[in-house]
Formats: sequence, structure tokens, C-alpha cells
Amino acid sequence: MNDDTTGSGPRRSYFRYAVFALAAAVVLSLGFVLIPREPEAPAPPPISEQARAAAFADTVRLRALALAAGDAAGRAGQGPAAAASQRAVTLLTMQARALMLPAEALPAASPTPPGASVSASPATASASAVPSSSAPPPAPSPATELAAALHESGARRLADAEKADGGMARLLGGTGITQVLAAEELAAATGTPLATLPGTTLPGAFPGSSSSSVPPSPAASSSAGPGTGSPVASCTTTRAQGGADLASSLTSVVGAEQELVYAYQAALTRLPPASLAPASDFLTQHEDLRHAARDAAAAQCAVLPPTPAGYALDAAFLADPAAALGVLEAGALPAYGDLVALSAGAGRGWALAALQTAARRTAFWGASPGPVAGVILDESALPQLPAADRRPSPGGTPAPGTP
Repeated sequence: MNDDTTGSGPRRSYFRYAVFALAAAVVLSLGFVLIPREPEAPAPPPISEQARAAAFADTVRLRALALAAGDAAGRAGQGPAAAASQRAVTLLTMQARALMLPAEALPAASPTPPGASVSASPATASASAVPSSSAPPPAPSPATELAAALHESGARRLADAEKADGGMARLLGGTGITQVLAAEELAAATGTPLATLPGTTLPGAFPGSSSSSVPPSPAASSSAGPGTGSPVASCTTTRAQGGADLASSLTSVVGAEQELVYAYQAALTRLPPASLAPASDFLTQHEDLRHAARDAAAAQCAVLPPTPAGYALDAAFLADPAAALGVLEAGALPAYGDLVALSAGAGRGWALAALQTAARRTAFWGASPGPVAGVILDESALPQLPAADRRPSPGGTPAPGTP
């Protein structure tokens, strides 16, 4: 009897320990379930979305500055500056709608009162910080500050376009180009000096191509050694890696440039003497662009159609060749916009520079490159700005550019 009693004691102790351990495990598990886990930090938005949001915010701010600058220039009797500011309002309104997400709220615009600074650009801040023993210089006009702010924003959009995804790169690049052109128009109206941005001159050869980039003939490829890759295999690899879209885009650029070369050759005998020198320079630019695009297309294994013998010139071209050249230049912008979207790296930089020079030629002939150069916008499909942001102009009519 004593042995049985003695043996049962440790067994009861083990049983109690097991019960207590199970109870503790149940309590701990319930505690872990009831205590919520700390939420993980949200991932940062993609670079393209960050660039779009920054572009939208800057465009909204610039639109408010343009409204204030137009009002101030109108009251001061500065007709050219007032007109340029009003055109900037129209431009920035369309750009804000193109950059805005459908459900995105627009910050309330609070136009700067007359006499107050309408820009906090680094150029203005550094200029005002220079000490002077004489009387302080007069404050820059709102239109002058708007020109500097537009120029700075355009440069930032172009820099972001080099890193963004394809479609967003085209939108940002076209936005930046037209903002720079608007800044230069305001600078000319107000005498504001602006720094020269990269891409204002014609680019050279498309990166990765050369005059000897045409694939060799089948006879030459058949005599190549066993270690050399054939052009057919190279082209197959290029198309598999997405080069077919780039090749098609470059082919479109070649077609547009061939038509423009023919148009300028025909226009040189019909333009007034004052336009002959710039038209001759533009013809040289188009010949260089055509050669560069052909070499690049050949490097991408594109099959280029034969060059047509000529193009039909309608009565409008014969009556006003300068205006017709502007229309043709504007018609080539979407081809370069597509090239911006489909290229990358150094090729993207080449396409942006070519798009910018094309927009400048378009504006030179009096045509409009559109609110976003290289992008065809369907205004009816764009989101509307909130009604609270539509304010009347001093004359009682809606401000220019207000939908």
C-alpha cells in the first residue's frame, strides 16, 4: 500500500504541471490572437506616380500664379505680359486636367494679392539675398516670377521624364516642353533672362545606331564563321525583347521626316525672303533627323518602305507655305511622343531632345504644339477642375483657360 501511495504522488504532480502548462499555452495563444499586429508601413508609390503627383501639384500652383500675374499685368497696362499670362492659364488648365486623377482633389487656389511675391523659386530667393549698399532693387513683377517658375517646372518635368515609365514619360516630357516654351514667351514679354536647358539643340545619332548599322546581306552572313551570330537570329532576339515596338516607332519617325524634307524643299521656292534662312536651317535639321532615324530603325531590324518619289501639295500649302509647314511640324509631334514612350536610357534622352526641337519649329511657324507636346488629348475625356477653382476675371467674364 505504501508503495502505491508513494508512486501516485509524482504522477499527480506531473499531471498538475501538464494542466498548468496547457492552460498557460491557451492563455498565451489567446493573447497573441487578441493583440493586433502592427500594420506594415505602406510601400512608397512608384517613381512614375511620384513624378505625376509632383507635376500636378506644380501645375496647380503655377495656374494660380498665372491668374495673379495676368491680373497684375492687366492693371499695369502691360499688354504683352498680360496676354502671355492668359495663354499660360489656358495651357496650365489643360495640363492640370491631363495630370489629375479622376478622384484627385484639387487644392484650393488662393491667388496672391497684388504686390506680393507670387513665386518662391530659388532664382528669386538668391537674387533678393544679395546685399547692396544702395537702395534695394524693385520687386520683380508677377509675370517675371511666373516665367522663372514655369521654366524651373518645365526643366523638372523633363528630368523626371527620363526616369518614368513609358506613357508617363511622354506625358511629363510633353508637359515640360510646353511649359518651357510658355516661360520663354513670358521672358520675351518681360525681358526676363532664362538659362538654356539641355535638349534645345538637335540631337546627334540615335544611341546604339550608326551609319554602318544596316544588317549585312545574306551572302555576307553565310560566309561568317560559326562563332558569329546571324542577322536573323539578332533580329529575332531584338523583337523578343520588345524591340519591335521601338522599330515601328522609328519607322513612323522616318516617314514623318521624309515628308517634312520634301515639304521644306518645295517651300524654299515660295517662302518670303525673311523666312528663307530659318527654313533652310530646318531643312538641314530634318535631313539629319531622317538619317538618324533610318540608322536607328535599321539597328532595330525594321523593314523600311521605299522612299516615295514625292508628296501631294494641296492648295493651302501653295497659298501659305509657312502655315502649312507649321501644320506638318505639329503633325510629326505624336510620332516623337511615341518614341519617348517606347525608348529608354540614352534613347529616351534623344527622343525628348528631338521632340523639343520639333515643338520649337512648330511654334516658330505660328502653329500650336498643343498643351502637351507629342500627346493628342481628348478634352472630353479629361476630368474637370472643381468649380471652386473657376473664378471670374476682373472684367466679369471667366478667366482665360477656365473650363
